[in-house]
Amino acid sequence: MAKEWLPSDVPALIRLAILADNFLEDPRPNLAAEIRLQEQRFGLSPLDRWRLQWEVRRVLPQQPDEKPQRPRTVAKDPRGILRVVKGGASS
Repeated sequence: MAKEWLPSDVPALIRLAILADNFLEDPRPNLAAEIRLQEQRFGLSPLDRWRLQWEVRRVLPQQPDEKPQRPRTVAKDPRGILRVVKGGASS
């Protein structure tokens, strides 16, 4: 799952950790609801991953004489070609 997250997700993940810590100190229903919403956003349950259409690769135990399988290569992120365009407003 962490491979699905971007560096820009880190502040929100930190906020989620703080919310969870606050909930342990004072378990209020409104904190529980916010934690649930944020966990959905980051795919932290099997149902959330299904909704986000994330797939978790299942690894079967290998026999001792089997060679480890090479991980398949991951395609480049297509968003890498996006660039900021600067321009003024047309009159």
